[in-house]
Amino acid sequence: MRKLAEWQLALPLALAFISIFLAPLLLLVGVSFFNDDKISQPGFGQWIKFFGDPFSYKVIADTMLLGVKTVAATILVGYPLALVYLDASPRVQRVLIFIIVLPLLLSVVVRTFAWIVVLGREGVINQLLMSLGIISEPLKLLQTELGLVISLTQIEMPLMLLPLISVMSRLDPNLRDASAALGASRWRTLFTVIVPLSMPGLVAGCLLVFASSTTAFISQTVIGGVRLIYLPLLIWQQSLVVFNWPFAAVISISLLVSVLTVVSALSWFGRKSGGYVHG
Repeated sequence: MRKLAEWQLALPLALAFISIFLAPLLLLVGVSFFNDDKISQPGFGQWIKFFGDPFSYKVIADTMLLGVKTVAATILVGYPLALVYLDASPRVQRVLIFIIVLPLLLSVVVRTFAWIVVLGREGVINQLLMSLGIISEPLKLLQTELGLVISLTQIEMPLMLLPLISVMSRLDPNLRDASAALGASRWRTLFTVIVPLSMPGLVAGCLLVFASSTTAFISQTVIGGVRLIYLPLLIWQQSLVVFNWPFAAVISISLLVSVLTVVSALSWFGRKSGGYVHG
């Protein structure tokens, strides 16, 4: 009776999941198997058109590589910030949490357009570098992959820090004292104690950042412009400009499968590393 009651409680959520996610996904798959944009002639024409073009593979690779670069940048910036949070006093920790969560209260559109001001030729970064004498003329950061990765690093940073801090805050502080007592340096303690034990939070942050950055249509379009072609831009063009819904469905499924493949690999790595840490 208890198991039956549990299934009854889970049934509304399961029905909502099927209606909101699974049903549109099946409809998307069905639409992709039509040869024309009028959805009148079934076939594999759109799949052959997409995967028969070498440009499609380049766009897929560029989209996945953008996610990898953003994940790497958020780790390089976010992990030291998490260590600062770990060593801070409770009062400072509350302030840091507020600063981390604050960007999530703003629209992605607002944060993305703010980066146009920062990355522009007359923006903060160029003005600072020129005032320091590092450069003699403004750098071109807008409509470049470098500028896009910089903006996505800040936009996606809370998704990396929140799970990482959640795991690291539960670590026993005596472990670091024990490691120091055994003669380990701070760096060795970091790489042999803190990093392995914080791996679940790090992997969770990587999953969130990768999935979000590869599908960040607004940031990719506004910061990257039309010179940088990624899968979300192709989906928008084919669905709302060309109105070729079958081809847009093929691209959407390709994006979904590509992201899920990398996410599954990261999840597998997280499980393996977790099993290694726990013996």
